[in-house]
Amino acid sequence: MAKKVLITAALPYVNNVPHLGNLVPTLSADVYARFLRLAKHDVLFICGTDEHGTTTEVKAIEEGVTPQEICDKYFKIHKEVYDWFHCSFDCFGRTSSEANKKTTYEIFNDLDENGYLLKQPLKQARCPKCERFLADRFVVGMCPHCDYVHARGDQCENCGKLLEPNQLIAAKCKICKTIPEFVDSMHLFMDLPKIEPELREWISEVQDDWSENAKTMTQAWLKEGLKPRCITRDLKWGIKVPKAGFEDKVFYSWFDAPIGYIGITREFRKDWETWWKSEDVRLVQFMGKDNIPFHSIIFPGFLLGTKKSWKLVDELAVNEFINYEGGQFSKSRGVGVFGDSIMQTGIPADAWRYYVVANLPEKMDSDFRWDDFAAKINNELVANLGNLVSRVLTIVNKTYNSIIDAIELNDDEEEFIDKVETAQAKVRVLYEEIKLKDALKHVMTISKMANVYLQENEPWNMERDPVRRSTTIGLLVNVIKDLSILINPVMPGASRFIQTLLNLKPLSWNDLGLKTIKQGHLVQEVRHLFNKVEDEQLGELKGKFGSKSDFFPLNLRVAVVKKVEDHPDADKLYVLKLDLGDHSRQIVAGMKPHYKPDELLGKHIIIVSNLAHAKLRGVNSEGMMLAADKDGVVKVIEAPNSPPGRQVMAGDLKNNDKEITYEEFSRIKIRVLQGRVLASGKQLKSQDEDIVSGLPDGAIVK
Repeated sequence: MAKKVLITAALPYVNNVPHLGNLVPTLSADVYARFLRLAKHDVLFICGTDEHGTTTEVKAIEEGVTPQEICDKYFKIHKEVYDWFHCSFDCFGRTSSEANKKTTYEIFNDLDENGYLLKQPLKQARCPKCERFLADRFVVGMCPHCDYVHARGDQCENCGKLLEPNQLIAAKCKICKTIPEFVDSMHLFMDLPKIEPELREWISEVQDDWSENAKTMTQAWLKEGLKPRCITRDLKWGIKVPKAGFEDKVFYSWFDAPIGYIGITREFRKDWETWWKSEDVRLVQFMGKDNIPFHSIIFPGFLLGTKKSWKLVDELAVNEFINYEGGQFSKSRGVGVFGDSIMQTGIPADAWRYYVVANLPEKMDSDFRWDDFAAKINNELVANLGNLVSRVLTIVNKTYNSIIDAIELNDDEEEFIDKVETAQAKVRVLYEEIKLKDALKHVMTISKMANVYLQENEPWNMERDPVRRSTTIGLLVNVIKDLSILINPVMPGASRFIQTLLNLKPLSWNDLGLKTIKQGHLVQEVRHLFNKVEDEQLGELKGKFGSKSDFFPLNLRVAVVKKVEDHPDADKLYVLKLDLGDHSRQIVAGMKPHYKPDELLGKHIIIVSNLAHAKLRGVNSEGMMLAADKDGVVKVIEAPNSPPGRQVMAGDLKNNDKEITYEEFSRIKIRVLQGRVLASGKQLKSQDEDIVSGLPDGAIVK
């Protein structure tokens, strides 16, 4: 690994307070940066706020202030949250800085001079009610490729296709739901097809070090062939375009936002070029999966097109999403844990950092649940690591007057040392490979090994050989010292606390070793490392943060298919007439490639009855049927023994009567395991039967 490592965390928008899911890439990047510093690498850790675009303008309107005031307000909030979480940024800046403006202009001018910019008309979405042009992400509608009804104007999250807002079917303004106008306007485009050969060659050389989701999405884009990408917008808030004929436009925020990594470095470091224009640096970028193509294709495309020696990303570390109690975080509804409120819980930052890393959504979405949070704090931090520190140092304090006594190792102890040091070496490898969850798991395994060793050797038993007792304690003090180093990337506060108890200066990775604290070393009086989350406190937290532990976001009902018709304007869709017992409904379903009409007729299907109604290709759809998909094989989820209208429950959770969006539905995990259909880990069932499927394990229900 290169000795100089440049690390970036995706720049968050300044339109809200970051919630725990938003913090995942930032905390992951911080853990990695802290590890590398402990291992004596030269590290530069960059982050900041993404401040331009419609997102900021809309938030400013909502709060009745200027976009600049919004940016100033939320920049301060973000910085306070990250500081509380012990994020060790070397540079934390803003995309609205003069340094980023200057860098954006330089890259733009190079692209222009090198012939990578195109002038093309673009039908720009404008909301007549909001009286403003809309950024791509503020136009939503049906994807023309896969019929996903909540696609955004820049990309479909369902199939991953690149989109323009005017390609969406039944497009509407995300803010007020009004149908936007599409006004012709001349814009500048990055000629991605022209740079595509260089991009492909570069990607083939470096992608082995990318996370699997980054490789998969990038290859999907390349398979389709790249298209010119608009880099300007008809907005007021942003960096003005320095080109004749385009003075009334600003750069699309996804042009200047990734350039912000460079601009922020330039703002704070005089040696910024030694980081961004050197092949001796390794660039590692952390982000959520929704940011992949902008970091794997678009931003590298900008830099390659300059023909300058800009540093391109070496490693992409991409996380999936964290959901909240089976649903979505929502600041407006008071549901979820957000940075400002987390700071008021009385639970230290290290406990939150531990939970996030222990539950990192590396390969699939994970779920924050209060019961699981309390269990991990109580059973892992308190009962494992905290218990070890407390028991060992209590014996040193009470039996040996806080001074390490004789240490004379025998063969059994040397064998224990070998096992611990082997595990420590594995931890280092996992940190280096950015397998942070596994690294933390191995650290806690070492703590468990030490607890078992303590229990087996009974140093409190005064009938044992006194040298063996003092040796056991001396050896375990060394293990605790090493654990303080191993946990440092994840829990820097707890790490320093332990080292203070041991009367040690701040330690690095080079200080690992189970024979370094010797006889005569003085330790301090023991103090608790972590506090339990008691039942009463847990109940208060659930109430305060809108826990949904007894609540299921869906209202699932059994419906009988009474009629099946072809959709008048879509080859893959049926229009189904349904009987729900006390009323009839109509839904549009993409079952045509998988079922003939007579195969659906009469089935007792399960529908999401509280899904917001939508028009799909001009036909009303009043809900959605559940079907399972495994490797392209699709089967309808049925309740053959349940009458129409019957509720289908997830375990003992209560169904939701409130309307939800498709986006909220899509975050709920419904899967097949051993033939059973599980939602949020609970068996789906009616009062008549358990809901099952013939598809194999891992089939996804949607």
